Amino acid sequence: MTDEELTELIKKVSQKYFGKPFVHKANFNGRLKTTGGRFHLKDRHIDINPRVYQIYGMPELVGVIKHELCHYHLYNAGLPAKHRDKEFKILLKKVNGLRYAPKLTTGKKMHKNIHLYECSKCHLKYQRVRKLDTSRYVCGKCHGKLKFVKDIQMSS
Repeated sequence: MTDEELTELIKKVSQKYFGKPFVHKANFNGRLKTTGGRFHLKDRHIDINPRVYQIYGMPELVGVIKHELCHYHLYNAGLPAKHRDKEFKILLKKVNGLRYAPKLTTGKKMHKNIHLYECSKCHLKYQRVRKLDTSRYVCGKCHGKLKFVKDIQMSS
């Protein structure tokens, strides 16, 4: 879906559920990580996280659009448009929009493999993502020589 198609979809949703036109721009913003969308007060355009559409499809996208349009139409009417405001909550419930964005992060990034080192004196084990130069580094506990043991493959 392109930005133009997104703008057209938002115009249709605005007319259908709010009975008011959406006359500004809308675009996908890949820099949004955890939020579903964002309404900009300054120029009144709407950013939508493309991952909402990619992961969850059209129904969730429309829910996020309704949420952002609640901000848009309340702000244009001069009414309170923050999440905590009563008017916002009532309008969001009326149009059946999403109160919260769906989960968009997959958690912490898993590394492909871990390097395991062991102290030759005290046998303390070290797990590292990056390889160590064992001739330069020593054990932090006893200053013994480190030796490479094995690579541990992590499944994703």
